[in-house]
Amino acid sequence: MDLDSVPARAVLQALPQPILVLDEARRIQFVNYAAEAFFGASLSVLTRQSLDDLIAFGSPIISLVETVVQRRAPMTEYRVRVGSSRFGDERIADVFASPISDTDGRVAMLIQERTMADKIDRQMVSRGAARSVTGLASMLAHEIKNPLSGIRGAAQLLEQSVPSEEVPLARLIREETDRIVGLIDRVEVFGDERPLEREPINIHIVLDRVKLLARNGVARGITFSEEYDPSLPPVFGNRDQLIQIFLNLIKNASEALERTQKPEIKLTTAFRPGIRISVAGVAERISLPLEIVIEDNGPGVPADILPFLFDPFVTTKTNGSGLGLALVAKIVGDHGGVIDCDSRPGRTRFRILLPVASGVFQTPADEEGSSI
Repeated sequence: MDLDSVPARAVLQALPQPILVLDEARRIQFVNYAAEAFFGASLSVLTRQSLDDLIAFGSPIISLVETVVQRRAPMTEYRVRVGSSRFGDERIADVFASPISDTDGRVAMLIQERTMADKIDRQMVSRGAARSVTGLASMLAHEIKNPLSGIRGAAQLLEQSVPSEEVPLARLIREETDRIVGLIDRVEVFGDERPLEREPINIHIVLDRVKLLARNGVARGITFSEEYDPSLPPVFGNRDQLIQIFLNLIKNASEALERTQKPEIKLTTAFRPGIRISVAGVAERISLPLEIVIEDNGPGVPADILPFLFDPFVTTKTNGSGLGLALVAKIVGDHGGVIDCDSRPGRTRFRILLPVASGVFQTPADEEGSSI
């Protein structure tokens, strides 16, 4: 491959995946635009470094390139943790490396980041878990609620007839019964398969409403900032349920910020035409260009919980039920969208991708967006 030729460079620059060309000593000779964006540095900066300078020490990527140079054969590493001095957090990626020719030791390396695909796959699993909870709840809810009603009624009678020192025990029975009934009611929401009443909605009106409610309630005393795209087209959604989604996310963020100095929640909207997914039962790929991000500067989500955050009954709260985010994921899914979470100490971002209301003009970039 002649990297100085215009066609070769044009082909590499057109690819959406990061590509690096290395010499036998693993010095960087060329990177495409996607690699510049991935590492957050320009071509001139990157070509003054070696792969060892760029990738975290001990990474399997280094040994992968060494093996390709020695064997003169292509090799692949799947789901590698890519850490770099150029960005703070690790990323999961598939790495493909291949010798450019048999005459020299140059290697071409392609990085396929797995983040979004894995998060969407994980969310589909979470929805499956939610459906399992739905089936169980539908089967047991009626049988459980009937005896609970009797227990609650008996506890109320006991409160009126027992000695005063035993009243707290009777009240405890009633309150715990109410708590169980409330939990069953929340689980039953997952079984509601009625079609949504939807209409084109300006998402900024929804966010402003949520912000007003939060400032006068769960997020009192927290600083809000906004970074909106004013040209964002409408989403085809249910106003009340969209309010429920974002209010729940802001409530969670507010609770996470209780011990944070200078707590802040940032709301961001943007148009991202490159995200498209395939959905079972639908022949065409669905475009999800509307991006809404809820970001806070709290302590972050524990790493061991993050992969299962949208599963039912998973929670970091002492008295939490673990159904809030599972319900959020269900409502987002009912709207044809996806949600993911990226978290580290000092920054947690919940990102929701939603489709544009039908009939809204789509840009050529949207028609040619990348698929998942």
